[in-house]
Amino acid sequence: MSRKTVRQAFVKSIPVMAGYVVLGIGFGVLMHAAGFGLLWTLAMSLLIFAGSMQYVGVGLLAGGASVITTILTTIMVNARHLFYSISMIRVYKDSGRYKPYLVFALTDETYSLLCDGIVPEGVEAESYRFLVSAFNHSYWVVGSVLGSLLGAVLPFSAKGIEFSMTALFLTSFVEQWIKADNRIPALTGLCATLLSLAVFGPERFLIPAMLLITLVLSLLRGRLENREADT
Repeated sequence: MSRKTVRQAFVKSIPVMAGYVVLGIGFGVLMHAAGFGLLWTLAMSLLIFAGSMQYVGVGLLAGGASVITTILTTIMVNARHLFYSISMIRVYKDSGRYKPYLVFALTDETYSLLCDGIVPEGVEAESYRFLVSAFNHSYWVVGSVLGSLLGAVLPFSAKGIEFSMTALFLTSFVEQWIKADNRIPALTGLCATLLSLAVFGPERFLIPAMLLITLVLSLLRGRLENREADT
């Protein structure tokens, strides 16, 4: 694993570092406010590493939710991964020993960095993708630990901290919108989400939105691939 590969992966991950450390701190503070110590926080960030689900998980743990409730909630919150991860099959197909970890560490933000499949010239592709994922994971873990420690010594209200995940999603969307030449997928996602929200309500819109997005993009696949080839 060359120094150039490590350096390029780190540079690529810097925007996520800025968000993950802050969001991780928020998660750690919430965990402490809910009565869970540093080890719980560290274990969740190391072994689960699902930002939005970890925020939701605080309430599930504090409320004593059943296993069935936890499973169903996890499916609802993270269902989007089933859809956008399909596009990473081609990117990750030759990842070898790194593949299990790459699958585990595919968060929304890591996806936004690696989904185009582009690797800087002169670096090892599989190692580069592994390092980007590992750097992002480490930022979240460090932030979570810091949040747990700060929550123990700095008294302040944790109300509203969970909205930080929504803010990060919006930031990722805006960044991709600015960089993308083809905005049809983004518009499809936005329109499908708003329509599903209006029809099914805020508690049930996620799965219908994902299904609608998948259907529309599948129907438009040929046109989108032709447009990409032309550019």
